[in-house]
Amino acid sequence: MRWIFLLLVVLNLFYYVWHQQQAPLRVNEIEPVSVVQGDKGDIRLLSESQAPARRPVQASQEQEAVCLFLGSFERESDAAVVEQRLLSLDIRSRVQSVDAVGGVDYWVYLAPLASRQASLRQLRELQARRIDSYIITEGDLANGISLGIFPRSDSAESVMQRLRAAGYEPAMRELPRAQRSYWVRVAPESRRLADDFLLQRLASDFNGLQHQLMPCEGIASPR
Repeated sequence: MRWIFLLLVVLNLFYYVWHQQQAPLRVNEIEPVSVVQGDKGDIRLLSESQAPARRPVQASQEQEAVCLFLGSFERESDAAVVEQRLLSLDIRSRVQSVDAVGGVDYWVYLAPLASRQASLRQLRELQARRIDSYIITEGDLANGISLGIFPRSDSAESVMQRLRAAGYEPAMRELPRAQRSYWVRVAPESRRLADDFLLQRLASDFNGLQHQLMPCEGIASPR
């Protein structure tokens, strides 16, 4: 029995050796990663593969509204008459005021003293010399003495010379003089109704009436 077992073992070994000679071990060839990937090596995201679409820039420049202005009037009541006439013709309009510098006034004054009592004593001295004067109650010259506001510089200089001769030291300040005028503003949507014929009739009815195209809110303020 033992010989039979040994014979089977030898036969198994012989079969194993013979099988290995018939089917030799093959080494698996592993291709490089670059070969396996091939065309897939260049990996890009979807957001990279498609160029972002540029939004067209629309340069929408809003044109400044332009209105027709009729004027000018020294009194608001005169401008209101033209306004009512236009409104009766279904022409939208309203009165607007315009403030402009119309000149300069010249203010002669004495600077404030150390105290109000001292300024009051100085005021009584001036009034005793028959010099028109009054105490300034507010502003940066409070407790100073005003000696008058003059429309011409030579008039102001004459008063200052008189005060210097009396032993005072006056000063002068220029005050811009505001000049207000009134215009009738025709709304942009009603400009087509204010044709040349109507403007001529208004000019004949209101002596010196002028018309100008100006920015609606650029130069005037509503009343």
